[in-house]
Amino acid sequence: MSHPLNPGRPARWLSLVLLAVLLPLSGLQAQQDPDPLKVALLPDEDAATIIQRNQPLIDYLADTLDREIELVVTTDYSSMVEATRFGRVHVAYFGPLSYTLAKSRAEIEPFAARVRGGEPTYQAVVIGNIEQGIDTLEDAAGQDVAFGDVASTSSHLIPKSMLRAAGLMEGEDYQENFLGAHDAVAVAVQRGNAALGGLSKPIFTDLVARGIISLDEVRVLAESKPFPQYPLVMQADLDPALKQQIRDAFLNMDDEAVLEGFKAEGFAPITDGDYDVVRELQVELGL
Repeated sequence: MSHPLNPGRPARWLSLVLLAVLLPLSGLQAQQDPDPLKVALLPDEDAATIIQRNQPLIDYLADTLDREIELVVTTDYSSMVEATRFGRVHVAYFGPLSYTLAKSRAEIEPFAARVRGGEPTYQAVVIGNIEQGIDTLEDAAGQDVAFGDVASTSSHLIPKSMLRAAGLMEGEDYQENFLGAHDAVAVAVQRGNAALGGLSKPIFTDLVARGIISLDEVRVLAESKPFPQYPLVMQADLDPALKQQIRDAFLNMDDEAVLEGFKAEGFAPITDGDYDVVRELQVELGL
């Protein structure tokens, strides 16, 4: 029955009750304060190498955040994007391209990027096999070219753009092969299984320093312009206090053993807008 002074009152009261009932079901969830905290690292090298190198990270975060830390290395980039999308990991360390893909599918917040050479940027390189006489990017014509993961920035997106700038189109001028990881690309070029390959300059430099790759067998053909570094992200629904602890843990990090695992000098704040340049390149290449 309607209220004599406000005929719409019962319907309004009913709508308010329905709203109160439906709000908890509308996707609003309690803020997460997980223990263990699952931290995913990008599988840009052999998984065993990544896990061994980053044991100091586990110890540092466990002590700093006062909780158990579970390190996750997925089988490939797309698996990491999906794990983040479905909340199976809480903090993740992406490459720029895989981050933009994850951001389009998951409620995540970028908060830091590694600093190397004093800047939160890095470069890709295209390398060539010396014995096969590969001296320039143009020598890719008619050759096999190795890339890492299809969702890799510095082992696919950037090197492919460098080859296109040299007038070479994949599938027409050269044959592309995806090997999954940066180190696999460098080894394939050194062994002559691919004439050229694209990968991260920091990873290539590290492989040379460790004696895995010899500059007597492989040469750098070209370096890219700087791009924003790998971002660290967290799930948006984490407890605000925990978010701040995580930010502080990375932005204030001065543990040399942990930084060595990231091949970093430190971490700097980053925003989603810093990766628009990657989105633009992705559109340009039609990827």
